[in-house]
Amino acid sequence: MAGGSGTRLWPLSRAGYPKQFLILSGNTSLFQQAADRLATLGAEDIAIGAPLVVGNEEHRFMVLDQLREQRLTPSAVLLEPVGRNTAPAITLAALQALQAGSDPVLVVTPADQTVTDAAAFTTALQAAIRQASDGAIVILGITPDRPETGYGYIRSQADGTGLRVEAFVEKPDAATAQRYLDEGSYYWNSGMFVLRASTWLKALQRFRPDIEAATRAAFDARATDGAFVRPAKDSFAQVPSDSIDYAVMERCPGSEFPLRMVPLDAGWNDLGAWEAVWQVALKDLDGNASRGDAIIADSRNTLVHATSRLVSAVGLDNIVVVETPDAVLVADRSKSQDVKKIVNSLTASQRDEHNLHRKVHRPWGWYDSIDMGERFQVKRILVKPGASLSLQMHHHRAEHWIVVSGTAEVVNGDKTILLTENQSTYIPLGQVHRLSNPGKVPLEIIEVQSGSYLGEDDIVRYQDTYGRN
Repeated sequence: MAGGSGTRLWPLSRAGYPKQFLILSGNTSLFQQAADRLATLGAEDIAIGAPLVVGNEEHRFMVLDQLREQRLTPSAVLLEPVGRNTAPAITLAALQALQAGSDPVLVVTPADQTVTDAAAFTTALQAAIRQASDGAIVILGITPDRPETGYGYIRSQADGTGLRVEAFVEKPDAATAQRYLDEGSYYWNSGMFVLRASTWLKALQRFRPDIEAATRAAFDARATDGAFVRPAKDSFAQVPSDSIDYAVMERCPGSEFPLRMVPLDAGWNDLGAWEAVWQVALKDLDGNASRGDAIIADSRNTLVHATSRLVSAVGLDNIVVVETPDAVLVADRSKSQDVKKIVNSLTASQRDEHNLHRKVHRPWGWYDSIDMGERFQVKRILVKPGASLSLQMHHHRAEHWIVVSGTAEVVNGDKTILLTENQSTYIPLGQVHRLSNPGKVPLEIIEVQSGSYLGEDDIVRYQDTYGRN
């Protein structure tokens, strides 16, 4: 499930490039790490299929690009036209999984979690898969190591075959969380579930038939475009929004759908806020953690995340500092859950910083708006090998293109030319044009725009490889 927005990790996570696609540790994104973990669950009695992704229409090419980097090919990418929470998302996945005629076991996991002990993760998930193959609904319960107030809990009870779930418990206060830790029968709710596709649909029909029927109607009217599967937008908009927990899981104990639990002690973290990022980061002797070009002095238990410049910190205690080219966050670590208040304020003010970075990823590559002023904007643009922008025209701006590296094929009105390093061209206002990379290496150009209006919505697309006409 890769459709979240990760607002509490702003300014690094944004609606247009949310946390599951970010590299917060190591060299791969959280989404890539999740896909890699699931790809290694195979055993003599467990065959692993291709990943099935449920995500956002806006992020569809990020999903394909990041899977391609890991040499993974999805069986399908289900694109939700609107967000309807996790119960409809897993319903789409179950319906898609049944299309091949079998009834596979689904390992359902969010794409934005981290695990430090891969071997322990594999062992626990394989045990859950074996139980689910016999018809059980299995949840992964995280063995708690502290009295955490930010997670929901699962109360379990041992029986002759393992652990059964007695109840789900909402986020507790500090004293209650300490009692849960002391009692030892409570686990954090990981949000990871293992069950057969048909079992989910039967349970949903039992507890929320309205969600099952509405999601099935949207799926039956789907459109397919390569790996992309698009449920009917109007129908999906009518699906009631609810989570897996509320719709089904919390209703299972005591029903005909008994819920089992497998403990998971594998260095799990859902990275729900900057406090969680600090928790899992490598720290110095004073408890400070950093990423990027950062210098920390005379500080304790502080996180500094720098992305584009040197960030220095002196005399800080329990502080988070996150730097991006267009926004900086400074927060008390204990208040990191409240970063969403900043995002809500940005949204209410209709500011773009909640949605996009200065560097914006596109299906063909990316652009970075490195400078702008009245009547001009300068962009650094990278086009992937073999990719091209749409055939387009602008009503209010002209453009100058300078090739920095690679080879550019340029359609400029009725002419098509090739440009190489240090060559340039001019696109007059109102001229139909296209930029392509016919080469085997990335193409990088500097674009200087000038005109009365420079917004991204001043684009008339005539042809587009990516369905944006």
